[in-house]
Amino acid sequence: MTGLSDLPAFVSDLAGWGVLGLTLCAAMEKLVPIVPSYGVLIVLGMFVVPDVAGLPWALAATTAGSTLGSLIWYAAGRWFGPQRGEALVQRAGCYLSLRVEKYRQLTGSYHRNQFWITVSSQVIPLVRVYMAFPAGVMAIPLTCFTTATFVGALAWNAPFLMLGYGLRESHIDPSTAASTAISGIVVVEVMFALAFRFIRGRA
Repeated sequence: MTGLSDLPAFVSDLAGWGVLGLTLCAAMEKLVPIVPSYGVLIVLGMFVVPDVAGLPWALAATTAGSTLGSLIWYAAGRWFGPQRGEALVQRAGCYLSLRVEKYRQLTGSYHRNQFWITVSSQVIPLVRVYMAFPAGVMAIPLTCFTTATFVGALAWNAPFLMLGYGLRESHIDPSTAASTAISGIVVVEVMFALAFRFIRGRA
């Protein structure tokens, strides 16, 4: 991924709409997670944020968009409810990389601290996309869910947007910088996933 042209067409088109476009890009990333969110955010920081004064606006817009996307998943969870929600995951979860066992684990986690579970879920790849659905199924209070999602999304979006902007301001070729940064993050993510599986296997 080396620029806006490497994003899905609808995302690159939305990115040209200013603050509203950034909000919609972040919302669509939650609803149609074709490209890893950190890739989208790094590219937006490099090629869309106009200057350092625009960073806070970009961060606010993408955080609002991420929260909006999660609220749509949350509303779907509330509408389906526990029984229909699990039935949906059984039928269609394979298309969303969400197994029934994982769904039950996510749902069960909400029996603990709902606020901090929601915050932490926003900084875990893939989980941050779908956690809102079981939150809706479990009927987590809307105010708690929205606030926690916003806080978590802010913590996730900020470093990647700033990294993208910082890379643009460096003396490295933007395309090379973007692809190198994203590749490095993918490697780290895979290493953490393998380490986590190894630790669980030893437990």
